Amino acid sequence: MRNLALGVSLLVSVVVILGVSTGVARAQAPQPDRPTSPNSGRKVVVERVIAIVNDSIILASELEARMVPVRGEAMQIADQKERDRRLAKLSSQVLDEMVSEELIVQAAETAKIEVEASEVQAALDEIKQNNNLDDAGLAQALAAQGYTLSNYKHDLRRQLLRLRAVNQLVAPKVQVTEEDVRARYDEMQRRSQSVSAVSLSHILFKLPENPTEQQLAEAKEKAAKAIARAKGGEAFDKVAAEVSEDDSTKATGGQLGWFQRGSVQPEWEQIVFSMEKGDVRGPVTGPQGLHVFQVTEVKNNQMKPFAEMKEQIMRELRRREMDKQTATWLEDLRKKAYIDIKLR
Repeated sequence: MRNLALGVSLLVSVVVILGVSTGVARAQAPQPDRPTSPNSGRKVVVERVIAIVNDSIILASELEARMVPVRGEAMQIADQKERDRRLAKLSSQVLDEMVSEELIVQAAETAKIEVEASEVQAALDEIKQNNNLDDAGLAQALAAQGYTLSNYKHDLRRQLLRLRAVNQLVAPKVQVTEEDVRARYDEMQRRSQSVSAVSLSHILFKLPENPTEQQLAEAKEKAAKAIARAKGGEAFDKVAAEVSEDDSTKATGGQLGWFQRGSVQPEWEQIVFSMEKGDVRGPVTGPQGLHVFQVTEVKNNQMKPFAEMKEQIMRELRRREMDKQTATWLEDLRKKAYIDIKLR
């Protein structure tokens, strides 16, 4: 990021004019003829501004450096058009992040928030320690990401400045009460009391793909009789062994096994996950015919006591509220800022 000097017009492209005079008329002694340079009068773009954020600019080289870590994956895309589309999307996203970061840095500077050089060095030392790097190893790792130590320190300072700005300018707006924590716990508890898994058995009465009314009526009558027997006191597995038309489960009393939420058809899930242990329900239409279900076991989620969950829930709610307040604050900064994107 580069600051614009006050009173100086913005140059969108910095150019070097090769072989052009200063434009100031001066008397010069005759010079011997010299061959004309092939670059005479040619404009060479050495840097390009791709965004203006209030009185600061973002350069194309800065965006390129930020793109290094994410470019590799896109370059694996074989199709040229898709690769170009993906790179363009990534460039736009990364540039948008850089604009947001610049706005936060500007807000920090306006608020007189500072980061000392010793703090930057301390953060750098911690990074080296956490990654088991010495100075040479750090320089090599930075070079692979398109950084020098100098510009990495510059970016690290800005990261610390942004973090401090959010902590000082946004965090005081975050309010989470004891009532909020208790309400969240109660909500989690209600969810945990719902059935998370069921052990299911069934009795199947097969139907063709397009059954006649008579075939459907006969299957329903068989199902009704099986339900009556099971609810009348007969063991479900005994009834299944006698009348089920599912050869793969008939010998085991219709056992289908355990099912988690989301692992069965939605129309079945609504039925079987509302059943209690021992319940028999049906007939339920399926791809093969009519089913009669019995839930033989249920599993419920378990919740720790409120006292053990309180701090964890508090942190979760504060993080959510912090994210929400930060997004609102950043949106307000954007509304008040002059932003001109020149990415092409």
